[in-house]
Amino acid sequence: MRELTYFVAVSIDGFIAGPEGEFDFFDGVGDHMAVVGERFRGTVPTALADMAGVPAEGGPFDTVVMGWNTYAVGLPMLTSPYNHLRQVVFTSRTPEPVEGVEFTDRDPVEVVRELKSEPGEGIWLCGGGALAAALADEVDRLVLKVNPVILGSGIPLFGHRGFAPTALTRTATTAFDSGVVLAEYERAA
Repeated sequence: MRELTYFVAVSIDGFIAGPEGEFDFFDGVGDHMAVVGERFRGTVPTALADMAGVPAEGGPFDTVVMGWNTYAVGLPMLTSPYNHLRQVVFTSRTPEPVEGVEFTDRDPVEVVRELKSEPGEGIWLCGGGALAAALADEVDRLVLKVNPVILGSGIPLFGHRGFAPTALTRTATTAFDSGVVLAEYERAA
């Protein structure tokens, strides 16, 4: 069965973006980028990977799921941000069709369970916090690119999920000179 991996940049105090969706304080350069780029190949938007000469194919994921606000970050320029992956965007809006992007207002848990039952590689949850809260019980792996910044407020890693302790097991931790820490977990047995 395929796994859902929530792979996301996060501040030390647990925010994936600022109050207005800002994310420019997350370091996109540094010694962590080569390791992250190799281990999680394909998690850079296709056009940016092409411009940088970075391969987008051959990564651990063949599907990406995201909420509307995460998708909308690239609009209007990047209407199909990860066209090397199957893209599923959860939204209650009715956007114009975009080739290679599936927009749905269906229950995220139902959709992800269907995706998990299909053949293929891993499924990447790239954001946002509200979608992560809805899918928290479906997340098999959590990979945090913890950035050395404190935001104070913003969009929480798991939205406003409420009190629901969930045990995870640390599988790896890698600290970089950039100050970024790659922290990896899986659902505890």
